[in-house]
Amino acid sequence: MIDDGSKDRTFEIAKKAGVKVIHHQVNHGKGEAIKTGFNHVLSHDASAKYIVLIDSDMQYLPDELLKLVEPLKSGEADFVIGSRNWSGVPFRHRLGNFVWRTTFNVFFGTRLVDTNCGYMALTRRAVERVRNVHGGYIIENKMISDAVRSRLRIMQVPVKVFYKHKSKVQRGIRVVAGVLIFIIKEGIKYRLGF
Repeated sequence: MIDDGSKDRTFEIAKKAGVKVIHHQVNHGKGEAIKTGFNHVLSHDASAKYIVLIDSDMQYLPDELLKLVEPLKSGEADFVIGSRNWSGVPFRHRLGNFVWRTTFNVFFGTRLVDTNCGYMALTRRAVERVRNVHGGYIIENKMISDAVRSRLRIMQVPVKVFYKHKSKVQRGIRVVAGVLIFIIKEGIKYRLGF
């Protein structure tokens, strides 16, 4: 587990429960936390076959972890992405995600129903191919675009999601625009063979 500079008792509680925890003294953000975890697994833990990413804000249920890992264990997929039930997502978030996934699917020739879910499971081989993680809201799109480029077998599994708060409209517009620009740039490079 990566504790990215949390101010609560996450580190202490996880250690007490017997979880191996890598602790960032200062919060570096989700992208850096994922990089730290990926690098640790690839450099120091040869026994790790599967890696699960779950956002720490409790939007997703840890109890659903096995649903994501099962297709990896059975050999059906290299990279499993949760797909949220959109009825549980605030309208403005649904709208932004509709724009993102539609644009992503057009450029990358995929048929994904969710390209921004923070609940994922990967094989070790997949981690080796998508380890160039970026920060911000482009993380998932970057990982999925790298998976498509690497011809990894991608599967989606329905997961429950619980939203505790909505983004403000101005912030939401900035986030949607930023991610959309990233998807278009990556999509053009993909189409041109870069």
